[in-house]
Amino acid sequence: MRETEFLQALHFNAVRGADGSLVNMSVPIVLALDDAQRRAIQASAATSVALVDAHDRPVAVLRDIEIYKHNKEERIARTWGTAARGLPYVEEAITNAGDWLIGGDLEVIEPIKYNDGLDQYRLSPAQLREEFARRNADAVFAFQLRNPVHNGHALLMTDTRRRLLEMGYKNPVLLLHPLGGFTKADDVPLSVRMKQHEKVLEEGVLNPESTVVAIFPSPMHYAGPTEVQWHAKARINAGANFYIVGRDPAGMGHPTEKRDLYDADHGKKVLSMAPGLERLNILPFKVAAYDTKHNKMNFFDPSRKEDFLFISGTKMRSLAKNRESPPDGFMCPGGWKVLVEYYDSLAPPEGSSKLREAVAA
Repeated sequence: MRETEFLQALHFNAVRGADGSLVNMSVPIVLALDDAQRRAIQASAATSVALVDAHDRPVAVLRDIEIYKHNKEERIARTWGTAARGLPYVEEAITNAGDWLIGGDLEVIEPIKYNDGLDQYRLSPAQLREEFARRNADAVFAFQLRNPVHNGHALLMTDTRRRLLEMGYKNPVLLLHPLGGFTKADDVPLSVRMKQHEKVLEEGVLNPESTVVAIFPSPMHYAGPTEVQWHAKARINAGANFYIVGRDPAGMGHPTEKRDLYDADHGKKVLSMAPGLERLNILPFKVAAYDTKHNKMNFFDPSRKEDFLFISGTKMRSLAKNRESPPDGFMCPGGWKVLVEYYDSLAPPEGSSKLREAVAA
């Protein structure tokens, strides 16, 4: 981003296009420079710079460049609504980043490849639109998650398709769009989640004919209502016209206090009002929990709340780590096996205190 775009994203959650229209842009996309990099570029009097991958291969060119100050405190406070220490993405990507930002006109030379065995899932917005057209989709509903898919998620997604069919759509297609960038250390790595998602399709929990699985490459900011606008806008670009939104989307606990950082209802309220997102239909997330009376995941019924068991992501991971089985009907067997095998790979071998190497994210 150029400085004018950066400031618009920070202060307005939108960027004004060349035609005067506002495009929703709640999270700035920037590239930081340290002092040495800034001096080297300025000393060369270059007007363009190459962007390279981890192996120093050029993948893009930034032309007609400008360098401006990276005001980290302002960026953090306006994006997260707090500058408290302990925000995961801030600690990962901003605190130790350079004090300067570089922007310009971006020319991508070739698609970015991670060469991690998952590139077939990294479909661009144009590729996703082509896939939806190939499937003759007349509605696309998107579901983002950063956790393994359990049967409660599947219930929500299949029920959403049922509702769209009742509304008159002939072929609604699900975009299952797991987040593929940075996540917290205790989240399940992307490679494991993708294996688990494959099992969900193989075992028929979700219908492969009406489901497209693709990786959303963005990092997770945990920035609540500000970030959820970015998530929604990106899905519009990919061809979605319905977006499933749950309680406290992109939220987290306050890093220094015992409370949630954001109001649980503000995410969906903000989405219903955000400029530039008018084309997207917001579908509220129904709460699903394990129904002990019927031994399956079901939509929560307050009139018999004593029959429901809520299994959090933390509880799910704890069960898998300890090789304990969840209640029957919580997750498909193949998907659960993937999680157990992942946590087994982290356990020290018998007779050794050394941890095995973790599965790469």
